[in-house]
Amino acid sequence: MQFDVEINNQPVSAKRGETIKNVLDRIGIHVPTLCYLSGFSPTGGCRMCVVEVDGFSELVPSCSHPVTEWMKIKTHSPRVLKARKVLVELLLAGHPDDCLYCERSGKCGLQDLAAELNVRERKYHGKRQNIQIDKACLSIVRDPAKCVLCGRCIRICDEIIGVSAIDIVGRGSESKIGTTYNKGLNTHTCVKCGQCIMVCPTGALTEKSNIQAVLDALNNPVLFPVIQFSPTVPASIGEDFNIKASKDILNLLRAALKKMGFRQVFDTSMTADLTIMEEAAEFIERFQKHENLPFLTSCCPSWVKYIESTRPQLLSNLSTTASPQQMMGRLIKNYIASSAGQKVENVFVVSVMPCTAKKHEADQDRMNDGITRNVDVVITTRELVSLIRLLGIDFNSLEPEPVDTHYSMRSAAGNLFGISGGHLEGLLRTVYQMMTGQEMSTLKINELRGLKGRKEAKIKIGKATLFVAAVSGLANVKSLVEDIEARRDNFSIIEVMACPNGCINGGGQKLNPDEKSIKSRMKALYDVDEEEMIRVAHKNPVIIDLYEKFLAKPGSDRNKELLHVVRTTREGSCVIHFTGNLCLP
Repeated sequence: MQFDVEINNQPVSAKRGETIKNVLDRIGIHVPTLCYLSGFSPTGGCRMCVVEVDGFSELVPSCSHPVTEWMKIKTHSPRVLKARKVLVELLLAGHPDDCLYCERSGKCGLQDLAAELNVRERKYHGKRQNIQIDKACLSIVRDPAKCVLCGRCIRICDEIIGVSAIDIVGRGSESKIGTTYNKGLNTHTCVKCGQCIMVCPTGALTEKSNIQAVLDALNNPVLFPVIQFSPTVPASIGEDFNIKASKDILNLLRAALKKMGFRQVFDTSMTADLTIMEEAAEFIERFQKHENLPFLTSCCPSWVKYIESTRPQLLSNLSTTASPQQMMGRLIKNYIASSAGQKVENVFVVSVMPCTAKKHEADQDRMNDGITRNVDVVITTRELVSLIRLLGIDFNSLEPEPVDTHYSMRSAAGNLFGISGGHLEGLLRTVYQMMTGQEMSTLKINELRGLKGRKEAKIKIGKATLFVAAVSGLANVKSLVEDIEARRDNFSIIEVMACPNGCINGGGQKLNPDEKSIKSRMKALYDVDEEEMIRVAHKNPVIIDLYEKFLAKPGSDRNKELLHVVRTTREGSCVIHFTGNLCLP
């Protein structure tokens, strides 16, 4: 039912059930918010979006108040502007004065509100919080002094990720956002996904920066710095430089990385193909023996952490195949580096990922000596953008750089790992070929595409029918795991990504993406799948060459030592390691 309301003395059509903010957004009137999150039920907690309504003695929060017929609303009256300004001034009263040094300077919601409302002096002086910064986590830094109690991080952690690692502690003026027993984020409940960073409006939550470590390596004459990047990075990095996502950005990214001083540049999609080969063989072996099914993918470190912490009974269902990041680091350190005449100890491997949890994964996964890591440093997409700007590289004026090593040759299947459902789609293409000796007639699996948090499909392979599912947003896993444990659904393979829509919306990506940006990144990866000449992992010439010269067949005992991991639980966390030395000829 439609009816008229009056907004700023102008008649506007509204629908029953809409909030005032819904109507304002539709007609292009902006009201500031702090606690509001699109797609979530509104709380009206921050009061920043208040408006004046005739007949109401108090200002009302537009995000949660429904419109009613003949309502007269003023969105920027003197009373409204004064109220919003006072709210910001009160928040700034106890806020640290370190904007020049803050990680979020220039991208801070509180800073933007102060500018928007013309707050130019400190009117109120509150007690500054002397709270220790939580740096124990390998992926995320938490600075409680900068928290404005908007509650966004709590909601994303509870409703989207489903682990509730943070919550409101205390009452009234003593309220603060904290962790279980105040032990910090490096506890067993946090899965290090970084989605809390994506919604935090201030510098209260940031990734643990490794920028200085990368700069030190680039300026160390003894080291041989190399870099690998996730397929999601070229699909999204153009947004920071106002370049439309396209396949050309891949070569611009390579050019930027070479200008930064990296000696060799690798595409992690190549080892995503290698992951597919080993996973396919691993799944088929389990399927034929009817053991440890459903087969659970293990490339998402946050998902692996979730299993370790909350569902350890499903550890045996997880794939033992190493993640593409760790496989590439292992190949670089033990094979590619030696072929370039470099000593392993001098090779410094940097990984660019859309994910903060990959920092945690890289620290866990060690080679046999227990000292040298396969990946030395992981930086997020955001950190890479900062590095490019720090080193004065004009991304827009770069000349595209071609592949400098054949170890960056990838298939479209490996490139799909960045999208929820893409990993599974690429895996099924090779599983089909291994089980039937033929290629799938149609490589595209529509049921596994799109923005839904849980996608399911039935795939006919020979005489077998595989029931598969792709899940993104760990909160969507709960019902699926219950179905598995109750054996209500006979799934064969389940792909899980912690972040909504997968790595394209990872915790290390550009802050506050909208649905349009997510769809653009998704389209960029699917466009590659349509345009790439090699669309299946088992036809990648580099992969074929590796197996023919050294690795024998996928899933062999030798490969299980070299390319698979052993997980051992210790004090609530999981240590993963390889069992064999990778010494390729």
